[in-house]
Amino acid sequence: MAVLLPRPHPDDVRIALAGLLGGLLIWGVGLGVRGPRDPIILWDGRWPILLPLVVMAGCELLRRTRPRTGLLIGVAALTVDTITQGSLVTVLMFTDLVYAAVLYSPLTAARRVLWISGAMTVVWTVVPLAAWRKPEALLIGVVVGLVAFTPGATGWIVRNHRDAAEAARLRAEQTALLAEMDRTQAVTAERSRMARELHDMVANHLSAIAIHSTAALSLDDPKTSKDALAVIRENSVEGLAEMRRLIGILRNDSGDLEPAAAPTLDGLGTLVEGARTNGLDVVLDADHADALPAPVELAAYRIVQECLTNALKHAGPGRVTVTLKQRDGSLTIAVISPYGRQDGPRAPGSGAGLVGMRERTALLDGTFEAGPVEDPASPDGKIWAVRATLPVTENPQGVPE
Repeated sequence: MAVLLPRPHPDDVRIALAGLLGGLLIWGVGLGVRGPRDPIILWDGRWPILLPLVVMAGCELLRRTRPRTGLLIGVAALTVDTITQGSLVTVLMFTDLVYAAVLYSPLTAARRVLWISGAMTVVWTVVPLAAWRKPEALLIGVVVGLVAFTPGATGWIVRNHRDAAEAARLRAEQTALLAEMDRTQAVTAERSRMARELHDMVANHLSAIAIHSTAALSLDDPKTSKDALAVIRENSVEGLAEMRRLIGILRNDSGDLEPAAAPTLDGLGTLVEGARTNGLDVVLDADHADALPAPVELAAYRIVQECLTNALKHAGPGRVTVTLKQRDGSLTIAVISPYGRQDGPRAPGSGAGLVGMRERTALLDGTFEAGPVEDPASPDGKIWAVRATLPVTENPQGVPE
């Protein structure tokens, strides 16, 4: 079965052609490494020089694709070249094969080539010196070092620089990828924050507007319509003001760094009064410390606000109870409302309110529950209960702004 060699790199083809043409040029003018009477020559004449030259040029075609194979054949070609008059170009191409073998071979093979070339340099330096005891014998080791070890060491240095550059490039790509992931997460978190703020601050006003406008359209009573229009105007003005603040934050040209002064639990009384104005029967029972962490107060305020909005839109007739208790390092919020359909107009819901409350609670490592609960005292046998527990810590992990 034939083995197909990979296509040589274009640069390797150019190197092989340059080496072959250069060797032919030197051969044509009659230059050789050794003279005709050199005792090492076993194959005399000018024509034998061409065989190792052509083979070495062919090995150059394998310097990237099969560097170890090219080096092994090159060693054989160099051995043949040493028993002829020799060609300087053949020796130069062999040094390039050693360099390529260290640079392009797998790491283990490259390290082996470097060690072997170093060992050969040492052997060819020590053995001739010990045998002949002449300083001139050191020249053999110098030549072997220049032909074998020096190109191998150069290839090793280049390989290390190349690997370091590649590692730096990969680190830069990973850093850029992590930065992009952080940016995406920051954008997603900011969008979620703005969605919660938009829903919590505006949905209450829009729900009241929807309910009272429906009542004004469905009931033929001038007084009812007038009262409904008054509530609609009040909620539309407040909602418009909140929208302007949010738009100012997004444009960052209003001078406001917050949508408003961060709500606190001291504002629950005003919030409950607004719900009563919109027709909701609400009772507030708050028992908490005067100073709570700002993120906890903001989350608690928004949760109560959303519960009142949901009660206005969905709860049946009856009283809504809001309870806040601070016990054992946590603030518990419980909002109980009638379960069942309203007799009057209803406002549509999207379910985003429950998601927002759950997110606010999770950001503070709290717990959140919402759903119908059995209650024999209720006309429908059920009530809708929302319960959230927020840890009271000085440095909460998340800040649901």
